[in-house]
Amino acid sequence: MTARQTPPFRADHVGSLLRPQTLLDARAQRKSNAIDAVQLAAIEDAAIRDVVKLQEDIGLKAVTDGEFRRTLWHVDFLTSFANVKSVPGKVTAKFHTHAGEIERTPSALAVTGKLSRPRPIFVDHFKFVKSVTKVMPKLTIPSPSILHFRGGRDAIDRDAYPDLAAFYADLARVYSEEVRDLAAAGCRYLQIDEVNFAYLCDPKLREQVRALGEDPDALPHTYAKLINGAIAGRPQDMVVCMHLCRGNFEGAWIAEGGYEPVAEALFNEIDVDGYFLEYDTERAGGFAPLRFLPRGKTAVLGLVTTKLSQLEHKDELKRRIDEAAKVVPLEQLALSPQCGFASGERGNKLTVADEIAKLRLVVETAREIWGGV
Repeated sequence: MTARQTPPFRADHVGSLLRPQTLLDARAQRKSNAIDAVQLAAIEDAAIRDVVKLQEDIGLKAVTDGEFRRTLWHVDFLTSFANVKSVPGKVTAKFHTHAGEIERTPSALAVTGKLSRPRPIFVDHFKFVKSVTKVMPKLTIPSPSILHFRGGRDAIDRDAYPDLAAFYADLARVYSEEVRDLAAAGCRYLQIDEVNFAYLCDPKLREQVRALGEDPDALPHTYAKLINGAIAGRPQDMVVCMHLCRGNFEGAWIAEGGYEPVAEALFNEIDVDGYFLEYDTERAGGFAPLRFLPRGKTAVLGLVTTKLSQLEHKDELKRRIDEAAKVVPLEQLALSPQCGFASGERGNKLTVADEIAKLRLVVETAREIWGGV
């Protein structure tokens, strides 16, 4: 089997990477006004150059900026739309870790008026990583569904949007404006980070959705239409993938449960080219839901965990890929870590050496299975 020339590649990764201490220090200095925005940007640029070279040296065919310019994987992007505010959370969530449970009240987002995009959001971020890499640059953005799921109807201003259909239409429009400008800047590999389809696989979270007055069986279809609207104007040669995650707060997670409740809508109603699927533990269920994956789409199996430093065994990865290949053809599969290494600034409980070892393992395993990455 030959190496893939278009993404998602046989060996790929989700996007976020551990921030170096120099960058963390600089961001803290910026918050205290010890350095200005120009000085911070220069330090970010240097850190991104280094992490792009790191990814290239490992052998990855697609690289990201590690999300080094962000505080959180989703908030920086979403609060750049007009009338989207970060607000204190009202719901205490139980985050699960390998050491036990921790309770945390995540911040929430509120839509306080009509949505618009005053200016491009991550376009300059993309332009920079494109300028410093020899391979394909990938950009990640949060799914538009986040603006609805976490608060439901009550998080969206009723004066601005008495009808939720108008809210969804505006949300798709402002996303499509960003996708259009990213395409004009040369972006041909875009990833949508989507947690809510995975959350809708968890019976307890489905009950919380009902408590918000929403139908967990209907939301996958609503969100599929929303995401399709957001990317409808992309050029034909732009590959769009979706990453699904059950939570990744410093190695902790929220949701548990296999993909079966959402699989048919996920794989057949959303106009993306591939799916980065969390599969590092039993909490994500088995491979049976992949039977809904149509020809022409790729399932990137997230078999390597970013939540623990322990390195997986290559033979075990191959065994699990063989198991998945009984459900969907091997040519439609690829390999990656299950999530990013740092959804927020502080990152997961691993070292950069652990991160490198895991990414190298992904590349080496993919080469041995598919003959290329």
